[in-house]
Amino acid sequence: MKDFQFTDTQELEFKKNGFLVLENFLAAEKCDELRAECKRLIDEMDPKDHLQVFSTDSHEQMGNDYLFDSTDKIGYFWEAKAKDEKGNLIVPKHNALNKMGHALHIKSPPFKEVTYDERIQQILRKLNFVKPSIIQSMFIFKPPNIGGEVNRHIDATFLYSDPLKLIGVWIALEDTTLENGCLKFAAGSHKTTDVTLRMVRNREKGASPPLLFEGSLDFLPFDSFDPVPVKKGSLILIDGKVQHCSDKNASENSRHVYAFHLTESYQSEWCSRNWLQPTKSLPVFPALYDDSK
Repeated sequence: MKDFQFTDTQELEFKKNGFLVLENFLAAEKCDELRAECKRLIDEMDPKDHLQVFSTDSHEQMGNDYLFDSTDKIGYFWEAKAKDEKGNLIVPKHNALNKMGHALHIKSPPFKEVTYDERIQQILRKLNFVKPSIIQSMFIFKPPNIGGEVNRHIDATFLYSDPLKLIGVWIALEDTTLENGCLKFAAGSHKTTDVTLRMVRNREKGASPPLLFEGSLDFLPFDSFDPVPVKKGSLILIDGKVQHCSDKNASENSRHVYAFHLTESYQSEWCSRNWLQPTKSLPVFPALYDDSK
């Protein structure tokens, strides 16, 4: 895509629907390179050093230092169904992970290269981002048969700034289908959805639960969500307030995805109660570019 242009028509479609599919954004070879890098990282990882299960239904369970400290590290988060009652893996580790994150864009050169792609910069500039900061990056596995459902949500519930300007970049490294849990969107819902539900850190250090949901959000009925299956290499641009979800993976095929989120950091304040915060070794979220000067 040497002659890539993010067009006015695409910008209007994104603003209308709250999401946009860009087909063939990554070549198949680049998708395979990212998957190979992921396999290498898992090959070198000892499951005994990474015990965290990730579940969108149990934020008390996942809200601990391992999660909180993943801003500048590559953490490994298991599917709940990949472990028995004693916490032992019951499937091979390569097929047992929910996701890997949240600093792939910092720690892994192949993922960093894709994140800082000039085409991503062009898109963000077209959307009038002055200084977009990369908040987190994830390899999402959705493993065969056990890849869990992701409930209806908006990304701004988890990644909030004031004023809010949040974009998700979601790249399919394999075909995503109805059977393996493709994304589903309520098109246009970002126009009428306010950020009235927040997942935040408990105000008291060491308090239980460490994460809280504050507020509520009236999600649209399930029949308002349409599946958006895409081919390998496709990119989906996601507005921070558009309602979306995905079903569990009931197939024999994985659904590998590389995703990252960017927020406007120019004249905008990152919420100090977000679960993800800068660290001593990463005191400022890295900027994709800086046009503020």
